[in-house]
Amino acid sequence: MSLDTTTPVLILGGKENALSVTRHLGRLGIAVRVSGPPSCWALYSRHCSEAFRVPKGETQASFWKRLLLGNDRKLDGHILLAMSDDALEFIIANREGLRLRYTLDDADAELQRDFLDKRRTLEMADAAGIDAPRHWKLASEKDLLAIRGKIDFPVVVKPIQSHSFIKIFRKKLFVIKESFEELRDKVHLAWANGIDVFIVEMIPGPDTALTSYYTYRLEGGSKLFHFTKSVIRRWPINRGNACYHKTGWLPETAAAGEKFFDSVGLMGLGNIEFKRDCRDGKLKIIEVNARFTAAQELVRRAGVPIDLMIYCHLTGQTLPAVVQSSGELRFWYPFRDFLSFLELWKRRELSFFGWLRSIASTAHVFPLFSLEDPAPILGAGLAILQRLAA
Repeated sequence: MSLDTTTPVLILGGKENALSVTRHLGRLGIAVRVSGPPSCWALYSRHCSEAFRVPKGETQASFWKRLLLGNDRKLDGHILLAMSDDALEFIIANREGLRLRYTLDDADAELQRDFLDKRRTLEMADAAGIDAPRHWKLASEKDLLAIRGKIDFPVVVKPIQSHSFIKIFRKKLFVIKESFEELRDKVHLAWANGIDVFIVEMIPGPDTALTSYYTYRLEGGSKLFHFTKSVIRRWPINRGNACYHKTGWLPETAAAGEKFFDSVGLMGLGNIEFKRDCRDGKLKIIEVNARFTAAQELVRRAGVPIDLMIYCHLTGQTLPAVVQSSGELRFWYPFRDFLSFLELWKRRELSFFGWLRSIASTAHVFPLFSLEDPAPILGAGLAILQRLAA
């Protein structure tokens, strides 16, 4: 395709997703600049035209405000792409000022804010007629005491905003297996750290029951693309991030995702995750993201170049053709997947040879490793060391 690459891109935050987009658009000749903390892998890529690291001790929001809304206008005209929830929050809070100087996507800021609120997302699903796990609001100690004896364990203490919770506890949520006392203690721990939480039933079933739907919607309901994938394993199992994904078209997941996005009036990029409940066989919503996800490289390699499609849309160019791979691709984090295997092995749910068979039979896509762009591996290791030393 003929591509006008004169409009530069500025990526804010992220890890795997930011690196994938930087490598892809950079290889096409587009100037890609990146700003984020040391954990942002794209900062170290040879395809990053210029890096703006968030200084130690300063928040990302504060730094980005100085960088993008200050008197220095050298970045004016860039397309801004959010790769993290912190970046979404920043753009939402400053959208009016940013859109005067930069190109933003088609997103509805209020809807993006609703998606960042995990409880609000489930409430929207209820209103849209989309199956969701049972959930309970916790505004006070009175609300907590009121659910004693009324919930079935296991349940999850889930943050209203995940990224704030992860910064403090280095995990996405608290899983409570059987004790109300433990539930109360974890809720109090979250409150003590200024984190609002709510209670969600834990949907039973393996991590293979998790599926996702991606799209980008325009005014009037037309869509740039559709894509679905599923999870093979997570680490830690039943609560952590996916460490092994696979491609494949899932009509039921796509239909449920479209129904939800039709109901809420999505504009721009949307990703919705479901889990099939083994008790009733229904897909139940887990969360929604209005940004690129960690599996971006898998989506792109499967023949759906989301990043390039959005770039062409925002610059008024013809969209690239979508030619989805006919074969199955898998997105693999080898070390984390091995840790997942060890958990499953201890539970006698997966043998060593069963694990080997699962990773030996198909084409793999890696989130970090690239022979032609090896520096992000060193950057990722440095970020881990800095975090451990903090």
